[in-house]
Amino acid sequence: MTSSLHPDERERLQAQNTELATLAGGLAHEIRNPLSTIRMNLELLAEDLGDSGASNAHRMLERVAKLQSECLNLEGVLNEFLQFARAGQLDLTECSLNDVVAEFLDFLTAQAEEQNVELRPHLDANLPLARLDKSLLRQVLSNLARNALQAMPKGGTLEFLTMVRDSDIAFEVIDTGEGMSETTVAKMFQAFFSTRSGGSGLGLPTVRRIIEAHGGSISCESAPGNGTRFTILLPRSA
Repeated sequence: MTSSLHPDERERLQAQNTELATLAGGLAHEIRNPLSTIRMNLELLAEDLGDSGASNAHRMLERVAKLQSECLNLEGVLNEFLQFARAGQLDLTECSLNDVVAEFLDFLTAQAEEQNVELRPHLDANLPLARLDKSLLRQVLSNLARNALQAMPKGGTLEFLTMVRDSDIAFEVIDTGEGMSETTVAKMFQAFFSTRSGGSGLGLPTVRRIIEAHGGSISCESAPGNGTRFTILLPRSA
């Protein structure tokens, strides 16, 4: 099954992605300015309270610290929303997906060893080239790997596979972690859906937007206690 898009459909999606990115950039600007003002004034308030010697200064400083923490959380959500909005804007170069994966695994190795997770790459030596945005594909890898490591708090195995499947390039990420329920799998690509406290719910939706912008598709198989497999299909270069 091919994952390529008709040129007219690709052009329509690119126009939609550009419009969304423009709107998101404007929204981010309108939010960041007052957020920066709030953070600056909270810092000044904390300094004043620290010098005041008031009997309740400690309790008030704790409240200021909570407000500062919420400001940081808001900034993090804003950054992830911008990544989501800009995920459809590609800078394509013809390259090997294997090279992108191998470079990312070099980066991931130290963190995986700390968490007692064994990395197992199985990369097809005859994989054809593809037109990819390497920076955004690295973001895909980072999101999938982060989710996998979080699902294996006691260690496990994380596999990265590339292969040719029909007329597509296939890429799979398989972990031996806790797995997910059928309900979670059904909703995982919906924006702002998250099962983790403090999660923005934009990681996997951003992954899907990046893959679909490449003319590809992503699917997931998982079950509680049986790990998770993500399968990505990408069109090869013409």
